[in-house]
Amino acid sequence: MQSIIRTTTAAGRGQLTRAKQLAVPLGNEANTSEPTAPDHGRSAPQVKTITSHSMGKSLPKSSVHVPAALTGLSTSSQTRLMSSLVNHNDMEVPDFSYYRRSGTKDSTKSSEGSAASRKNFSYAMSEAVGVVGAYSATSFVNTFIQSLSASRDVLALAKIEVKLGDIPEGKNMVFKWRGKPLFIRHRTSEEIAAEEAVDVSTLRDPQADNERVSKPEWLIILGVCTHLGCVPIANAGEFGGYYCPCHGSHYDASGRIRKGPAPLNLEVPYYEFPDDSTVIVG
Repeated sequence: MQSIIRTTTAAGRGQLTRAKQLAVPLGNEANTSEPTAPDHGRSAPQVKTITSHSMGKSLPKSSVHVPAALTGLSTSSQTRLMSSLVNHNDMEVPDFSYYRRSGTKDSTKSSEGSAASRKNFSYAMSEAVGVVGAYSATSFVNTFIQSLSASRDVLALAKIEVKLGDIPEGKNMVFKWRGKPLFIRHRTSEEIAAEEAVDVSTLRDPQADNERVSKPEWLIILGVCTHLGCVPIANAGEFGGYYCPCHGSHYDASGRIRKGPAPLNLEVPYYEFPDDSTVIVG
């Protein structure tokens, strides 16, 4: 068993020695040598040691002083590019002054000194954006408000013009205005005198006759009972004015409640007289 072990160890040593003879020696092993067995008269090849120092010495020399770090093998590509730019100083540098702002073309000024001129463009753009935004917001709000207003067909019915010459004295005529009955009464002088003589303190809804009419001979009111919205009958009731058949409310010739459940007088709409023979309601 021991003889087998000795034989195996000797064979391993022989193969290791032969591999060292054929390998390329490294820089740190240049002076290392081991005794070699004779190779039947053939000499071992002579290998020149290559190091970073020897390769740096073989580079071409430049007239411009270059730092020693630029000649090393481990330098980065950026450093080698700087070296090439130093060696070739005849390359033209592009001029980007056309693309720069006027406030930054002077290289002698600091960034703080040119800050005011550089911010003028930002201020102008901010102001322009603010004006456009305010105008757009105003237009949107106006459009939205107009969409909520009455349409043209509704506005066309907002006013009604009546020729007063068609209404005889002592008569009451009914017109349709904004979907409601409109009473226009041509009062006689007796009716006017009777309504003006009424004691206002005795009324449920105190209101003088001259407060309800612009011209004494013309009474213009809405024909809607203030109780539950029925339409009263003209020239009827105990006071010679209007009578509501639904619940028995009595109004006088001035449209004031005198008897019955109605709490208020008949409503007087806005109207005006453009001339003596025409009235515009609304």
